[in-house]
Amino acid sequence: MRFHVTAISASNQLRGDLLTGDLHTGDRIVIATSGQLSQVRNIFSEGETRDSAAGPATLTIELTDMLPLSVGNIIAPADARPEVADQFEAKLNWQGRDELLPGRSYQLVTVNGNTIASISKLKYRLDQASGQHIAANTLQTGESGICNMALTAAIVFDPVAVNPETSKFELLDKRTGATLAKGEIQHGLRRASNVHWQALDVDKLSRAAIKQQTPCVLWLTGLSASGKSTIANLVEKKLVADSKHPYLLDGDNVRHGLNKDLGFTDADRVENIRRVAEMAKLMLDAGLIVIISFISPFKAEREMARSLFAEDEFVEIFIDTSLEVCEQRDPKGLYKKARRGEIKNFTGFDSPYEPPLNPELHIDTESVSAEQAADTIIAHLNAAGK
Repeated sequence: MRFHVTAISASNQLRGDLLTGDLHTGDRIVIATSGQLSQVRNIFSEGETRDSAAGPATLTIELTDMLPLSVGNIIAPADARPEVADQFEAKLNWQGRDELLPGRSYQLVTVNGNTIASISKLKYRLDQASGQHIAANTLQTGESGICNMALTAAIVFDPVAVNPETSKFELLDKRTGATLAKGEIQHGLRRASNVHWQALDVDKLSRAAIKQQTPCVLWLTGLSASGKSTIANLVEKKLVADSKHPYLLDGDNVRHGLNKDLGFTDADRVENIRRVAEMAKLMLDAGLIVIISFISPFKAEREMARSLFAEDEFVEIFIDTSLEVCEQRDPKGLYKKARRGEIKNFTGFDSPYEPPLNPELHIDTESVSAEQAADTIIAHLNAAGK
């Protein structure tokens, strides 16, 4: 039995949908999200009191205990509880116009509520005709696959073999709300129940206090040769000269170590930014001023990065330089190679760049020098009290 709460009255009567199974007065039940136990005192259907009901049906029920409940809760038999986890394996049917990109975050919608999810690993694609498992890094429109998913908050679910209704979910575009995929949960991942947050006595504020600064992330984005690295380097030097504690994560440098296994496909670019954003979060937690100099071409990944931080901790800085000027500068000869077809998936040519719409700072390097740009960033930090 699974009962989904859709409304709660002042008298603590619960309106909802009996998704599957049978419900009887006197049944011992559990609130799946909290683990609290109670019993079913009354069942109401179409204005009448009943001793039992069979799903699917819309009902009102009353429990013997006054429990803190909210819309979206799942009620289940005390001896047949659903799973609660933030990681699971799922079968995914991709419907988006653009390809699925592991690591990109999407809105996940289930009968239990909404949260943010990403595909942590695409295990394989399913051949539509034979069902054969085919190695794949992404899914195109109409393709299906098996993947591992990670959520920002745990959800209540049943594996599809146990209860198809509570295994279903949809993935939506976070900006437009368009449905990108439909899926069903195969099973929770063991690591979801084995890995827990460890409470630590020293926190971010303590680490920042000994450095006598307010940690933040300065995220510089722009085309190759726009001047990001030069400006970022100057900002770090100025902060050190002011006795601050910064650290610069440069796109090229990180690809020599942490991200040396990644290429330049859209999927790899998404993973590149995901790792750097998580690294920046750790460094900010250490009390540092973190300077990020990455092309970071996709809005979705910059938004994902921003979502990891408090509102006043993340400063997006658009280093705005036209493709023509970047190509004229070409300090590493990359644009010449791209023109000759020697570099594939090069931003601005055969891979898109999506400029920020509302960055905290918009710096046009065709009209100001790198020194002036760095001073603008420092001035912004000072004005914000950092």
